[in-house]
Amino acid sequence: MDGPLHERVAADLRRRISAGELPVGSALPSESQLCEQWGASRGPVRQALATLRAEGLIGGGRGRPPVVRSSTAPQPFETFLSFSRWARQMGRTPGQRTLEIARRPASPQAADVLGLDEGEPVVQLLRLRLLDGVPAMIERTTFVWPVGRLLFDFDCDSGSVFAYLSGCGVDLSTARHTIDAVTAGEDDCALLGIAPGAALLRERRRTSSADGEPVEYSDDRYRPDLVSFTIENSQQALPALLRSPAVTAVPHP
Repeated sequence: MDGPLHERVAADLRRRISAGELPVGSALPSESQLCEQWGASRGPVRQALATLRAEGLIGGGRGRPPVVRSSTAPQPFETFLSFSRWARQMGRTPGQRTLEIARRPASPQAADVLGLDEGEPVVQLLRLRLLDGVPAMIERTTFVWPVGRLLFDFDCDSGSVFAYLSGCGVDLSTARHTIDAVTAGEDDCALLGIAPGAALLRERRRTSSADGEPVEYSDDRYRPDLVSFTIENSQQALPALLRSPAVTAVPHP
């Protein structure tokens, strides 16, 4: 993995935690051991540990050795558009198995979300996403026809669909995400290898171009024992958040 040293140290520790080499409750190597392993000063090592602490993977501090608190991989919002990119940044190996890609008439829901007339052609993609070979997420995505048709010339098992579309000049500037929990359906259970009635984390996303034209709508369902979501706020960002109509709270009945 390329990149700054602190990112490589953090990615390696994430990999060891997720693989069970550092199980929940165990202590991490000491700062001096990590410095020796990586040929680093304490600065990058402490920065890597601070990153893992912010992600909720480790605890401890103030004179106490860091301890593993969680083995689930946190998914930050800025990398939602590319599962493959996020996995690699975490030091994990992404994978995908395309189950279906087809041109279909837009359903009422897809037409409403994408601003289409019901029955207009769209491209639907169904993929099983893997982390280190383990099924972690089911991706059900509907693309507007001018964008989705590009995927018929792409091997969707070869890597990131969003990286390919971006390379084709598709504008993927903004996305709106809605996170909730759902009960796994029969197909979800079969694909993810989970028990009937299990809970899944669902992320519904609508991606648009810079001028607001909808590009795709996706319903992605994650195994919560493998993936969690993180949101990082800052006091500096607060005024912008207060001005933004995209930041809303939706009460549940």
